[in-house]
Amino acid sequence: MKKNILIIGGSSGIGSSLLNKISNQHNVYAACRSNNSIPENVNYIKYDVLNDELDTTSIPESIDGFVYLPGSINLRPFKSLSIESFKEDLEINLIGLIKSIKSVLKNLNNSESSSIVLFSTVAVQRGMPFHSSISAAKGGVEGLAKSLAAEFSPKIRVNVIAPSLVDTPLANRFLNNDLKIEKSSQRHPLKRIGQPEDISNFIDYLLSEKSSWMTGQIISIDGGLSTIETN
Repeated sequence: MKKNILIIGGSSGIGSSLLNKISNQHNVYAACRSNNSIPENVNYIKYDVLNDELDTTSIPESIDGFVYLPGSINLRPFKSLSIESFKEDLEINLIGLIKSIKSVLKNLNNSESSSIVLFSTVAVQRGMPFHSSISAAKGGVEGLAKSLAAEFSPKIRVNVIAPSLVDTPLANRFLNNDLKIEKSSQRHPLKRIGQPEDISNFIDYLLSEKSSWMTGQIISIDGGLSTIETN
């Protein structure tokens, strides 16, 4: 049975991989700034989470899956981060998320069983230097997700994926030459960086009935970085 899935973001990286994976299986709606790489069988909704209100008239009355992909990677020493930098990360990672969920909560409740998939970062659990701004924002996402999972159960499931560095346009400046890729790969016990498909495969799982007994979880997909060390 086809589901109605709303993806916030999705024009590149993990979002693009996800759209290509699920667009033939479900009725997919992608709300993002650009439709440059949106497949033809995906319903495009122009949406900038920082500046726009989501046009819910273009979305079905019942939504079975919701994925929020917009994020940032703002890595600098705490002393050089302005208050505005913290506010910007909070706006895109947390406030934009809250605004988007509020816009479609009625649609999610109209489904017999719906799934919300959100994103954190390995740095919230692991504790890493120069990650204070993004960790603060994503820590808020994790707290919000657990609260919403409790409040929305049993009808709406809420889970969070916490990845390490994934080879996407957002991470390009950290992976734009072979030396950077090798150094990053060696930090991970599985000795490689993440690929968009590593994440989109699990989003697909969380949107499906295969994960129907999961909610309120923070799932680390990070090459083992958050939990183990190897020589």
